[in-house]
Amino acid sequence: MKRYWLAVLLALSAQALAAERVVSLAPSLSEIVAELGAADVLVGVLDGGDRPAALAQVPSVGHYGQLDMERLLSLKPDLILLWPGSVGPAQREQLQRLNIPVYVAEPHSLEQLTTQVQAIAEQLGRPDAGRQLAAQLRQRLAELRQRYQRTEPLRVFYQVWNQPLYTVGGGQIISDALSVCGARNVFDDLKLPAPQVNIESVLQRDPEMILVGDQAQQDAWKVWPSMAERVRVVPDKGLERPSGQMLEAVGRLCQVVAPYR
Repeated sequence: MKRYWLAVLLALSAQALAAERVVSLAPSLSEIVAELGAADVLVGVLDGGDRPAALAQVPSVGHYGQLDMERLLSLKPDLILLWPGSVGPAQREQLQRLNIPVYVAEPHSLEQLTTQVQAIAEQLGRPDAGRQLAAQLRQRLAELRQRYQRTEPLRVFYQVWNQPLYTVGGGQIISDALSVCGARNVFDDLKLPAPQVNIESVLQRDPEMILVGDQAQQDAWKVWPSMAERVRVVPDKGLERPSGQMLEAVGRLCQVVAPYR
């Protein structure tokens, strides 16, 4: 009986501390809130691409790198969800001085993503929803790892952009997504999340596959005939948004890599 009442008291305490007016400063974090069934607590979001339907009417507080601080303050949030890259250093420092709780989320792996989903749910007073979603994501992650594991990983160059040429570093969550699919980022030794590289360094590392975002980027490789046949298009932008939906985007990525098993 004592355990029962302790559980009740803890649940009531969590509800009392739960955030009720949340501003999300990254599309991925906004998606996580919606995936937890808590879109009703969002009073402001930072825009960056298409929104989920559940968030269509939520007021905007700016765009990537262009946070409208006055607008944010007018919404009187009791919690700010922050991805560090969404705003500049000066505004990040300003946010820390506002005396408003800030939860910083920057997962470097898919396992970290599931942990942060659960932590955000706790902040919102939705622990059950967080545990359920995290469990589903971990199960899907385990399924993908088991299905696509390889004794010798496929060497892959993941191209973010071509003019100039950008890729992802070893600490970026997309590198972990590649490993789930039985591949290895040929630039996983670089520490920056999105390092700029040159064509010579790509040729030197001799990837077995080159992943690009659209047909135009694929066509640009035709000037290098020996590499052009290795290029595959991965148009799914879900890989760039570390929220619950990313696990299905990883599944689609694995389908591109799979024929080379």
